[in-house]
Amino acid sequence: MTVDTLPRAGCGAVLLKENCLLLVYRKRDPERDHWGLPGGKVEPFETLQQAVRREILEETGLQIERVSLLCVVDQIAPDRNEHWIAPVYIAEDFTGNASIREPEALGDVKWFPLEQLPDRLTHATQVALQALQDRDAS
Repeated sequence: MTVDTLPRAGCGAVLLKENCLLLVYRKRDPERDHWGLPGGKVEPFETLQQAVRREILEETGLQIERVSLLCVVDQIAPDRNEHWIAPVYIAEDFTGNASIREPEALGDVKWFPLEQLPDRLTHATQVALQALQDRDAS
């Protein structure tokens, strides 16, 4: 990827169930060996909401019905020639049972109590958690 193709668009979703957050364990860069929100790249000519629904289904098998925007994450890493802009949505209604659907990219998918999140969280997950906390405080 060259600088003229930057920034790229990604997306992710906060999925909450019974005060637990769904996270996936990343086996690939960027942020290999970190837990993060499910999500991925926005494909050409795809809306952001189409992308987040597709990515969540592809990674976890969950079907998202309704989403609302939580925050937008700027992930800028010049040392890795990476610049991502990623809206993060809250999935307000979803169905299915979460499981690993992309074993080449993900090592695990797990519901974590909000008070017991793992230490190694992706940047986007940290930003989204702060936005969720700010939203709940207001």
